[in-house]
Amino acid sequence: MQDIPFNKPYWSGSEGRYIEEAVKSGKISGDGMFTKRCHTFFEQQMGFAKVLLTSSCTDALELAALLLKLEPGDEVIMPSYTFAGTPNAFMLRGAKIVFADSTAENPNIDSSALERLVTSRTRAIVPVHYAGIACDMDPILTVASRYGLAVVEDAAQAIDSYYRGRLLGSLGALAGFSFHETKNIISGEGGMLTINDLQYSERAEILREKGTNRASFFRGEINKYSWVDVGSSFLPSDITAAFLWAQVENLAAIQKRRKEVWQRYQEALAPLAAQGVGLPVIPEYATNNGHIYYLVCRGLDERTALIQYLRERQILAVFHYLALHKSPYFTARHDGRDLPWADHYTDCLVRLPLYYELYPELQNRVIDGVLSFYRGR
Repeated sequence: MQDIPFNKPYWSGSEGRYIEEAVKSGKISGDGMFTKRCHTFFEQQMGFAKVLLTSSCTDALELAALLLKLEPGDEVIMPSYTFAGTPNAFMLRGAKIVFADSTAENPNIDSSALERLVTSRTRAIVPVHYAGIACDMDPILTVASRYGLAVVEDAAQAIDSYYRGRLLGSLGALAGFSFHETKNIISGEGGMLTINDLQYSERAEILREKGTNRASFFRGEINKYSWVDVGSSFLPSDITAAFLWAQVENLAAIQKRRKEVWQRYQEALAPLAAQGVGLPVIPEYATNNGHIYYLVCRGLDERTALIQYLRERQILAVFHYLALHKSPYFTARHDGRDLPWADHYTDCLVRLPLYYELYPELQNRVIDGVLSFYRGR
């Protein structure tokens, strides 16, 4: 019986050819021709004000934290139910992380509870669009505007997803995307910073280029480049961008297929709702980009048993984040507030396989395995 992995990277067939083309061009370091093609697509076709490819989404968020000029003691609000890369990016600047709870509806940040977390030291809010499903952004943007806070979207999972008709990653001042191999479009490792408040644009280029104005030099705007600010090396190789470009060219087909797989799960597993098993909810203000299909089990023991049951049938299902406010590193730093929904998703959420080549005969095995597990429970 064929194993069904949790994820299988999509291969369009053009990736190798584009990598070879990049190598033969003689320019495989950052900001080569494939990087420029990706930048042009995301700016002109998708409509972001300005984008910069980075080596990861974490790098994009670190660049955002530098742009905000955070200082030790500044506070940043974000959900506890996220990846460690989200808080790390801001803690490296000395920021104090204030974790918020998720909602009962889905793992996204509880926007209704944000205002009471704001203090005189708060500088930013970082909503994480879990599973590519939009956070409720209007209340977040309202609180941010009221207190003069920056909004940095963690849109790692949110390519080609929308909030009330607006592209995720375009609503905050800054946003980070991921092209990790588990995402919808990939480059192995890779990411992107979107800059929607153009006051950050020029400095973002400088910080990304090790604190130099090298980008301006190569555009012919200055006759030499110098070290003018702090910074680091956030650029991906053009080989990475070449792989990504092949994926970008196939974005529409990838999205169509992933959404079909997602919708098939949603329809086939709908009867589980009557047993109290949680299925994904797409709020009326959000769209679905087919990134993750998950179930919310009725307890930790049940989730553990389901994962094992599927594994015995050569199907790899996995849990996701462990709430960071209870992580070994952060427990002593947390302010002691209970975050019950973050704990709930930590214990109960399970992700099912979802990838382009999960064709009906394979997906049927996953669906049948899940339904069989719950039959009679």
